[in-house]
Amino acid sequence: MPMVENTLLKYFFSSGAEIDPEKKFNLTRKSRTRRMREILGILQHYHFLRGFQPSEFRQMLEDLGPSFVKIGQTLSTRSEILPKAFCDELTKLQMECDPLPFDQILHAIHDIYGEKQNEIFDAIDPKPLGSASLAQVHKARLVNGDIVAVKIQRPGVKATMAQDIDIMRIVARQASRFMKDNQMLDLREVVEELWATFLEETDFGREAANLQEFAELNKDVAFIGCPKVYPELCSEYVLVMEYVEGIGISHTDKLEELGYDLEEIGRKVLDNYATQILDHGFFHADPHPGNMLIRDGQVMYIDLGIMGRLSPRDRAGFGNIIKAVGKQDASDLKDALIAFAASKDIDAIDHTRMLADLDSLLNDYGSCDVADIDIGQFLTDILALTRSCKVTLPSSITSVSRGIVTLEGTIAPFIPNDNMVTIINDHIKRTTDKRAELVDAMEDLTLALRGAGKGILDAHRYGGEALHMLTRGQMKVNMEMLGSEAPLARLAKIVNRLTVALMVAGLFVGSSMVSLSSMEPRLLGVPVLAFFGYLGALVLSIWVVMDIWRKK
Repeated sequence: MPMVENTLLKYFFSSGAEIDPEKKFNLTRKSRTRRMREILGILQHYHFLRGFQPSEFRQMLEDLGPSFVKIGQTLSTRSEILPKAFCDELTKLQMECDPLPFDQILHAIHDIYGEKQNEIFDAIDPKPLGSASLAQVHKARLVNGDIVAVKIQRPGVKATMAQDIDIMRIVARQASRFMKDNQMLDLREVVEELWATFLEETDFGREAANLQEFAELNKDVAFIGCPKVYPELCSEYVLVMEYVEGIGISHTDKLEELGYDLEEIGRKVLDNYATQILDHGFFHADPHPGNMLIRDGQVMYIDLGIMGRLSPRDRAGFGNIIKAVGKQDASDLKDALIAFAASKDIDAIDHTRMLADLDSLLNDYGSCDVADIDIGQFLTDILALTRSCKVTLPSSITSVSRGIVTLEGTIAPFIPNDNMVTIINDHIKRTTDKRAELVDAMEDLTLALRGAGKGILDAHRYGGEALHMLTRGQMKVNMEMLGSEAPLARLAKIVNRLTVALMVAGLFVGSSMVSLSSMEPRLLGVPVLAFFGYLGALVLSIWVVMDIWRKK
C-alpha cells in the first residue's frame, strides 16, 4: 500500500495537476499531500478495495471527515445509486456526531464575541441539542430572557472541508482525462458545484439571511415555518435563532400517536415545495429529515444552509418540463428541454433521435404505477438523454433535481401512492389563471394564423417565380446533406488511403522501369532516381499499414 500511496500522491500533485487554491484557506501542496495521506490511510484501514458492509461504509465516511459525511447524507436519499441497506445505514449520518467538549464550544464563542459574550448570553446549556459534522447546537438564554438555539461552527472544520474539496478538484481534473464527455457527468463541474455549496453552507451569516427571506416568502402559509433569527448576533461562524422544540419528521410512529395525518403532511410539504420552486424561485436544496421538525401542526425547516434559486426564465422552463411529463407528450417535452437549455448546438441536435428516446422514456415510466416511479432515476435518465443529444441544461437543474429527490426520499412514507411530478402538476393546474391562459392561447393562435397566412402568400409568390425560371431553363438547385458529416469523413479517409496506395503502386512500377535502364549515377546497384522512388514507396506503404492498424 505505501507504494500505491506514494504513486497516487506523485501523480495527483504533479505540477501538471496543480490547481490554484483558495487563498483564504491557505491550501498548499504540503497540506494537500498530508491530507491525502490521511485519506489513503483511512481507506486502507477499511480495506476499500475489498468492499465493505453498510455499517463499515458509514464508519469510514465518519472517519474521513465532514466533507465525506455530507456526501453520505446526500447518498442516503439516493436509492437509485446505492442499495437500500446502504441508504438505511447512511441515514444515521443525519442524526448525531460525537459532540465536542463544552470547553471547546465556550472557547469558540469567546473567540467570536469576546468580552461581549456576557452581555449577550445569560446562560448556555452544556448539553448539546445536536452535534453534526459541520456545527454543534446548544440551547441558551439571552439576557432579555429569549430562549434561543446557538449554532456554532466546529473549529477548523471549514479549513478541513476546503482541503478535501480542493483534493477532489485535483482528482476530478485528472479523472476527466480518461472519461468521454458523452458517457459521464463532467466531474469537474460536479466538484465546482460542491465547492459553491460548501462556501454557502459554511457561512452562517448567509444562512441568517436565508432564514429571513424564507420567513418573509412563507409568512402567509400556516403549515410551513422556520425559526426566528437574530441577525445582529450572527456571523460567519455562529448563528443565533429561535429555539424550536418539535418532533423529527422521520418519527412517523410518534406523529401518528399524536393524531397527525401523515398523508396530509406529505401532500402539503410537497405542494409548498412546488411553490418554492415555481412561484418563489427560492427553495430548500437539502430537505433531508434532519432539517425538518413538526411543531404544533407546522412543518419547521430548521437548517437553511443550502438554498437554491431559479430565475423567472428557469421557473417557467421547469414548469413546462413538468407539464409535458404529466401529459406524457414527448414532442412538448423535447421543445421544453431545448427551450430550457443553457446552451445547445441547434445544428448538432438530432431531433428525430431525441424525440424517439423521449417517447421510449415516457412509455417506460408511463407504464408504471405512480407509486412505483423512481423520480431520482427518471431525472437521471432525462439528464443523460439531453447530454447525449448535445443539449446542456442550466446548472440550476442540478440543485432542483437534488432537492426533489431528497424530499421524495424524506416524504415517501407519508404518501406511498403519489409522487412529486403529480403534485407539481396539480399545483400548476390549481395556480394557473384560466382567463390569462385563454388569452395567451388566443394570442398564440392569432400569431400562428397570421404566420400561416403569410407563409401561404409567400409560397404562392415563390412558387410562381420557380415555375417561371423552370420553364426557361434558369432553375439551379443547391443541395446540402444534413447529418452526413461522419459518413463523408469516413469516406474521405478511405479515398485518401486509396490515393496513397495508387501513389505507392506508381512509385514502385516507375522505379522498377528506371532500374532496368543504364542511368547514372547509381546507388546500391540501381539508379539514384529509382532508389528514392523505392524509398518513397516503402515509407508510404508503412504509413498506410500503420494507419489501418491504428484505426482498426
